[in-house]
Amino acid sequence: MGGSSILIIGATGYIGRHVANAALAQGHPTFLLVRESTSSNPEKAQLLESFTSKGATLVHGSIDDYASLVEAVKKVDVVISTVGSQQIADQFTLIKAIKAVGTVKRFFPSEFGIDVDRHHAKEPMKSMFDLKVKLRRTIEAEGIPYTYVVANSFAGYFLANFAQLGLTAPPRDKIVIYGDGTAKSVYSKEEDVGTFTIKAVDDPRTLNKILYLRPPASTISTNDLVALWEAKIGKTLEKVYLSEEQVLKLLQDTPFPGNFMVSIYHLIYVKGDQTNFEIGPDGVEASQLYPDVKYTTVEEYISAFL
Repeated sequence: MGGSSILIIGATGYIGRHVANAALAQGHPTFLLVRESTSSNPEKAQLLESFTSKGATLVHGSIDDYASLVEAVKKVDVVISTVGSQQIADQFTLIKAIKAVGTVKRFFPSEFGIDVDRHHAKEPMKSMFDLKVKLRRTIEAEGIPYTYVVANSFAGYFLANFAQLGLTAPPRDKIVIYGDGTAKSVYSKEEDVGTFTIKAVDDPRTLNKILYLRPPASTISTNDLVALWEAKIGKTLEKVYLSEEQVLKLLQDTPFPGNFMVSIYHLIYVKGDQTNFEIGPDGVEASQLYPDVKYTTVEEYISAFL
């Protein structure tokens, strides 16, 4: 086995499963924090079985149980949290446990979206981002070594349907475009997010930095994405452009939970929050650091829908 031992919290979740698979594939001793109740969920039990068959060790505990966190954190060099939105605030307890144990070489909090220090989010996303910012400042104030992973848009959420509410595949006749379609966004395949995250674990270049996933062939404007798709399907889509004013009106009119997606569309496609800044000295870009990783390009991803 090679590399630091890793504790993953949220390994049966949407992104956590890919981080866990990458940790195992890259040969790290891998520990997964699991609640006793998780094994009673058939899908999650099956997933855990696949992880243990690849060599993972299950550690019973919960993100909201301080004592169990301390015990789990003592076993490893690196802690990666991939908890979902409902549990973001529970990470303050995790920070306390990491601080108390004192031997963790790196902490990756649950991020994986846009850079929350550089956002123009409206509610309901604003509160979530503000909470993540508060977590960042707490980690830094406690002197815990960290890496923040900014994966931008998960392909499964945003590229699989071209950000069309209610669709499960790319549109074939009509598309709603938020803003003027020129803002570039980044679409990261979930497996690639896992791979890049684990690559960063023992890399001194990512210590106390933001790891941005911004590979050139995953970064594209909506207008260019639509043109690429039209060329592939041999058909022109009807395009409905929404001004910022119209997007904000839609945000007001969309009930929960759809309003979360609309507020994200606003900051990605209208404000351009994924690419409207240069990566500064506090950041590094994943595909430049790890040119050996064969990530899935936008073109490859959408070709699967043909």
